[in-house]
Amino acid sequence: MYGRRAIQTNCSKCSHGISPTDTVESSNGHLVHVDCARPRMLTADERVLIFRYCANHNVAQCLTCGQGLHWRELAADPLDGGSNLCPHCRKDLTENVRAHVYGCVVLPTEVRERAEALREAAQHLVKRSQQLHDTADVLIREAEVALRKRRQALRDALAKAAS
Repeated sequence: MYGRRAIQTNCSKCSHGISPTDTVESSNGHLVHVDCARPRMLTADERVLIFRYCANHNVAQCLTCGQGLHWRELAADPLDGGSNLCPHCRKDLTENVRAHVYGCVVLPTEVRERAEALREAAQHLVKRSQQLHDTADVLIREAEVALRKRRQALRDALAKAAS
């Protein structure tokens, strides 16, 4: 008997799993990371919002250092592919920056709501893809059970006919 195995939605570019917090796009009907090396990177839209509305105030708080940081103070590590790093301790602050974008009071309400709706739509797409994989997994398991039953029924019929 086969155990239940979780099937995860994988990026068709890098074959790594896609989580609801990853930054994804659709490519030929398949979900892919925008940047496979940095699956949770900020989207282009999120960066635009930061440049346009948050250039003059802190966009991240490093909990390790206790430093409030402006966008221009965040560091990058081109060798490691990291960005949005605390310049003091090198902690990745991407999720901290993302949380700021969706909670920043400087953003006009309509802009923030539309940005949230866009992010939620992407997360819904990942979750829906996972649900489809789960449904396919159940159907495969049911077909395997039916195949085993029919194979056994054939063997039983052959054994009965031989006797």
